Amino acid sequence: MSTKTKLNSKNSSKYTESWLPVKQIINGMIQLDSGEYVTGVKVAPKNIFIMDGGMQQNTINNLVNLYNSIDFEFWLLIADRPVDIDVYLSRLQILYNESTNQAIKKLILQDINKANLFMSAEYNVVDTEYYILFKEKRMELVQKKLHNIMSGLASAGLQSSQTSNNDLRILLDNYLNGGEQTTFGTVM
Repeated sequence: MSTKTKLNSKNSSKYTESWLPVKQIINGMIQLDSGEYVTGVKVAPKNIFIMDGGMQQNTINNLVNLYNSIDFEFWLLIADRPVDIDVYLSRLQILYNESTNQAIKKLILQDINKANLFMSAEYNVVDTEYYILFKEKRMELVQKKLHNIMSGLASAGLQSSQTSNNDLRILLDNYLNGGEQTTFGTVM
């Protein structure tokens, strides 16, 4: 099949996966059709506004130094991930069903109701996740860039880890679906 035929068949497909240049997601990296890899680090959130002034300024200065030391194209992404407390609610329901003490049942029921309230559309509870992503073709440079970013973040007092396959899938899902939450039902 010629390259032009492949391109036309990709463009005529009704599935997003057909026109995305993503070959696969493996080892915390998105491998593109071009042979390049998109990867990066996930940064654990930290509220600098509860620190004293000196620590705040130190964190900011170290982040400025990190950003100024990066000599390649990178993307800062912020993604909201819905909080899933279904397991917590299931445990509360089991405790409620097993409890024989009415006072304890009342307390557990209050917790269940409060959790359901927070999960309602009115509150829209989410975890905010922060990412620094980059694109690179050579694997040795991927590892070097990951190390430099993670070291710079550590000097700023921030914890980070390489993106996981799941992180990258969720990022793609967030951006391809306009931030709309995708929900899948469980088949029993």
